[in-house]
Amino acid sequence: MVVQIINAIVALGLIGLLFGLLLSMAARVFAVKVDPRVEKVKEVLPGANCGACGYAGCAQFAEAVTRGETDPAGCIPGGTNTANALAKELGLEIAETEPLVATVFCIGDNEKAADLFVYEGVEDCAVAGRMNGGFKACGYGCLGLGNCVRACPFEAIDIGPHGLPVVDQEACTGCGLCVTACPRDLLETLPRRSNQGHLVLCRSHERGKTVSKACSVGCIACKACVKACPEEAITMDDKLAVIDLDKCNDCGECVPVCPPGTIFPRTVIPKDLSELEQQPASTASSAGGGQ
Repeated sequence: MVVQIINAIVALGLIGLLFGLLLSMAARVFAVKVDPRVEKVKEVLPGANCGACGYAGCAQFAEAVTRGETDPAGCIPGGTNTANALAKELGLEIAETEPLVATVFCIGDNEKAADLFVYEGVEDCAVAGRMNGGFKACGYGCLGLGNCVRACPFEAIDIGPHGLPVVDQEACTGCGLCVTACPRDLLETLPRRSNQGHLVLCRSHERGKTVSKACSVGCIACKACVKACPEEAITMDDKLAVIDLDKCNDCGECVPVCPPGTIFPRTVIPKDLSELEQQPASTASSAGGGQ
C-alpha cells in the first residue's frame, strides 16, 4: 500500500513537472512582445479613460499610438502639452492642434421657454424626448435633465439654477463626450481662440411665430442680423441664423438688432446665460419678420 502511494505521488509529480515544462515552452513560443515604450506613453497620458480618443481607455490608446496607428494629438483631454510629450517620447513630429471648448446652443431656460406638461419621469433627456417630443414647447430646446453632465468625466458641466447646462471653460477639455450625449445636438466643441466671435444661441428651425410661442429667446428668422452684419458672416440655415466664426470680427452690430436677444459674444458663454438680461432690439422690424 505504501509503495503504491509513493508511486502515485511520484507519478503526479512527474506529470506536474511535464506540464510545467510544456507551459514554459508555450509561454516562450506564444509570448506577446510588449513595446517598452507603451508604459512610458501611458505615464504621459492623463489617465482619464474617457474614450474621447476613440479607444476604450488610455492603455489601448497608448498601444495604438506606439504602433503608429493613431495620432499623438488624438488625446483631446491632454491637449497640446500631452501631444507634444507623446511626440517627443516616440520621436514624432505633429502639427499644432487648436484647443476646443464645449458650448451650449440654447438659452431657453425654465423662465423663457414654455413647458407643455409637468415631467416626472426618468432623469434622461433621450427618454423624456420620446414622450410626445418632450415636455418643452420647443422641440429643439434643452430639457436640462443632465445627460451632458453625466457624460463629462472632468466635471466641467453642471445644470444651472434655471435648468440649463453651464460649461466651466477652465475645466472643459473639449473631449466632445457631452456633444455625443446630447440627444438634441445642443452642444458643440468650438476653438477657444480667446472666445473670439458671436453666436446665435438657438437650434430651432421652426417658423418665427411658432418659435415665439415656445420660447421668448429663440431665433425667429427675421434676418435682421444678416442685414446688419458688415462682414457677411451671418447666413440663414433653414430658418435659423448661423454665424461664421472665421468671418466674425466681433463688431457686435448683430446684437442690438436681434428682437428676441438670441445673439451673444462668446466672452459671456462661461456665465449662466439664463440670468443675463435679454438684449433689446433697437432697429429690428417686427418680431415675426421673414416668416
